[in-house]
Amino acid sequence: MTREPFLPFALPDIGEEEIAEVVDTLRSGWVTTGPKAKRFEADFAAFLGDPSLHCIAVNSATAGLHLALEALHIGPGDEVIVPTHTFTATAEVVRYLGADVTIVDIDPATLNIDPRAVEAAITPRTKAIIPVHYGGLAADMAAIGAIALRHDLRVVEDAAHALPTTSGRHLIGTLTSDAAVFSFYANKTITTGEGGMLVTRDAALAQRAQVMRLHGMSRDAFDRFTANVPSWYYEIVAPGFKYNLTDIAAALGLQQLKKAHAFQRRREQIAMRYNEALASLPVITPPAAPAGETHAWHLYALRLGDGSPLARDRLIERLFERGIGCSVHYIPLHRQPYWRERYGLRNERFPHSERVYERQLSLPIYTRMSDADVERVIGAVRDLLRL
Repeated sequence: MTREPFLPFALPDIGEEEIAEVVDTLRSGWVTTGPKAKRFEADFAAFLGDPSLHCIAVNSATAGLHLALEALHIGPGDEVIVPTHTFTATAEVVRYLGADVTIVDIDPATLNIDPRAVEAAITPRTKAIIPVHYGGLAADMAAIGAIALRHDLRVVEDAAHALPTTSGRHLIGTLTSDAAVFSFYANKTITTGEGGMLVTRDAALAQRAQVMRLHGMSRDAFDRFTANVPSWYYEIVAPGFKYNLTDIAAALGLQQLKKAHAFQRRREQIAMRYNEALASLPVITPPAAPAGETHAWHLYALRLGDGSPLARDRLIERLFERGIGCSVHYIPLHRQPYWRERYGLRNERFPHSERVYERQLSLPIYTRMSDADVERVIGAVRDLLRL
C-alpha cells in the first residue's frame, strides 16, 4: 500500500506575485527597512479602512506588543492582565519592562479572556489589559472596553490571530483600544516570514514606537539616506530596540495583504466543512463568530467530549501515524514553569483553561489544503473517534 504524503499542520501560501515582489526588492538594492516597508504600512491602514491610522511595521508581533506597552509607560510596580490560554509572548513583554503579569482564566464558551475574571483581578497596581483574540474569534471588546473605562486602564489587543476579524462589525485594529498588534508569522492569515504590525490612533504612542523600533534614533535610515540633501546627522533620544521590518519581508506582505480576504474565506470554508463532518462525533467544535461578525479562523481547535474513545494525546499520536500533523493551542501559561513558579499559580485557579487544554487539539486549516486534504483529515478523525 502506498503511504500518503505527510500533511503538515500549517504551510504558507506563497504565489508568483510574492516571489516577483521579493525579487524586485533584491534588485532594487534596498533590502532593509525602506520604501516597501513604508508602502506596507500605508497599505495596511488602507486595508483597515482608515488611512489616518498609524501603522508601524515591526519584525514580530512580540516586538509590537513590547513597543506598545513601553510607549504606554508600563514599568516596575505595574500589573498587566492577560489570559492564561495564550502563547507566552503575550505575557513575556510585560516582564521585559519590569512589570508584573496577572494571569486570568478564559470564558469556556468563547475561549477568550473572561471579562468577569478581568474585573475581579484589578488592583491599584493594574495599568493595562491585553485581550487575545483566540483562534481568530474576537474577544468581548465591548465588555473589556467598559471595564478599562471604569478603572482608567489601557488596552493593547493581541491581534496575532485576528486578521481580518471583526468586533461590533468593525475590523480589529480600528476599535477604541490604545493599540492592536498583528502577527505575520509563517502560519498566520498573511505572512512576511517573521513580522508584525502595531496599529494605533494615538499619535504620541506611534511616535514613541517609531523611535524605539530602531535604537531610539531620531530619524531612521530611510529618512536619512533618501533626503534631497546630505543628512547624516541623527540623535539617540532613548535606549531603543532593533525591531524594524525589512523591505524583503514587507515585499511579501504587500502581495499577501491583497489576498487576505480570500485567504480568510478559504479558511472559513474549511472550518465549516469540519463542523459539518465532525458534528456527529463526541467532540465540541470551535465557537463561531456572532451573526454579522468575521472569524479569521487562524485555528480550528477541536475539543474532545466526555464520550471520546481516545484521549487527546493518543488521538494526536494516531493522526500522526496516519501522516496528519496537529498541534495544541496552548499549553496554558499557568502550567509553564516560569509563570507557575514566579506567581505561585495552581491549576485549580484556572478550571476553564484546564478543561480546554486537557481535551483540545488543533487540526490543519490553511489555504494550501485541497478539498481532498480536508476530507483526508475528516476521514481520519471520524475513523478514530467513531463509537
